[in-house]
Amino acid sequence: MLTKLFSNRFIFSSLAIALLLGASSCKKDFLDTNRQGGYDADNYPYPGGSGPYDQYIFGAYNELRSFNVHSQSFITATSIRSDDADKGSTPADGGANAIDMDNFPVLPSNGFANTLWVGYYGLINKCNVTIKEVNTNPNIEATTQIKNQTIAEAKFMRAYGYFMLVRLFGNVPKIDTVFANTTSQNNVPQSTAAEIYGFIESDLNFAAANLPLSWDAKFVGRATRGAANGLLAKVYLTQGKWGMAMTTAAAVMSSGQYDLSTTYDKIFREEGENSKESVFEVQATASASITTSNGVQYAQIQGIRGSGVWDLGWGWNSPSTYLEAAYEANDPRKNRTILYTSTATTTYQTIYGENIPVGLPNPRYNNKVYTNPSLRSSIGNRFGYWMNLRVLRYSDVVLMFAEAANEVGGTDNITAARAALNSVRARARNGNAAILPDVTTTDQAELREAIRKERRVELAMEHERFFDIVRWGIAQTVLNASGKPNFSNSRDVLLPIPQTQIDLSAGVLKQNPGY
Repeated sequence: MLTKLFSNRFIFSSLAIALLLGASSCKKDFLDTNRQGGYDADNYPYPGGSGPYDQYIFGAYNELRSFNVHSQSFITATSIRSDDADKGSTPADGGANAIDMDNFPVLPSNGFANTLWVGYYGLINKCNVTIKEVNTNPNIEATTQIKNQTIAEAKFMRAYGYFMLVRLFGNVPKIDTVFANTTSQNNVPQSTAAEIYGFIESDLNFAAANLPLSWDAKFVGRATRGAANGLLAKVYLTQGKWGMAMTTAAAVMSSGQYDLSTTYDKIFREEGENSKESVFEVQATASASITTSNGVQYAQIQGIRGSGVWDLGWGWNSPSTYLEAAYEANDPRKNRTILYTSTATTTYQTIYGENIPVGLPNPRYNNKVYTNPSLRSSIGNRFGYWMNLRVLRYSDVVLMFAEAANEVGGTDNITAARAALNSVRARARNGNAAILPDVTTTDQAELREAIRKERRVELAMEHERFFDIVRWGIAQTVLNASGKPNFSNSRDVLLPIPQTQIDLSAGVLKQNPGY
């Protein structure tokens, strides 16, 4: 279980704190958003305040925060490989592992690729352990409903792990059991991408059928039916299963759990965490005494690289000039996404009114991970370990519905697609009628292009762009035109299978084409 602890709001037992990812924080009551969860021992429906499978399912949630799953390698493979961002930092930082991800090709020896493989299979293993305990542990008693709910949480996270793996590597081993030793697990041959997608769909359908629509107000961050359906819609969309993607996204939209009421400038602040915009987030926490072990290094990797009070991180994942040029005139999402370094003649300010100094290593940083300076001061830490990672936002679901409905076609569906697209634009303009006018075209091809452009700017720096341009079949055209001439559709849409893993399998694993 992933949790936030807000002063004077939630009280956790010491056992829950230990299990719930070290859930303590010095976030204050000004973070008064609509929460999707959180719990205390008094309200948990088990004697002593602990659920029968907590230690297992919490271990799976904890893997979502690991360095191998959602940190340096994740950012590099999903964002820096795209035209959203450059590597940033200093030219040599990260060595060949990072530079090759940015410029292509990525070699089978690349350490970042291996980190991702290890990380996502580590998550999958924790999910498999949970499922095994629910199904076979004779010492734990629980109702069928609780068993199915726990399995559903595990299957949701397992599906997410496999969805990342299949998009990153293509054919990968399907491991759905707990092996007695690592040698046996290493020798599992690859399944085809189609087989992996079928497995993901099965897991997510089970999750959607057995997860609650919403949790009690004290259960922060646990997977819901909306999260399962939202991820399933993206799985269908990736495969071009337009009708199924449309229907599944519509189920999220009609659930009544989410909306676009959170203004764009607040979504990525600390007070925007777990808002009505949130379908699924990786929860993080930090305090003066709780730092990386109970937080996420996601924000630190991308924070401003400077000195003194401006040493906020490593400076990776710098928004590119190509992203900068993608915004329509006066789109407020641009400055909420791109944080500009001041120049000798121009001073830029952040959302908190801080003047960003001249002379930082990069001209642009990711503003979506910029932290509240008062919180930095109260925690006594500058590196943003407490920042949640938004895995799936409601606007992403709405734009998935728009894309799928437009591809299904027909007057009614195209009308519905346009309405969905315009709802996202309306939230972005925030009442300013002079910008971001409604899209009015009824032409399917023109609307397709408008939806694609909207995904680019609405979800910029949120790890969707590379996967989007690959599934649209335009990756080589886009990346070659954006300063990545070495990218090849015949090779670079997938990462190489890590040579380390091929060696561990004694050649059972086969390399991807072109490497």
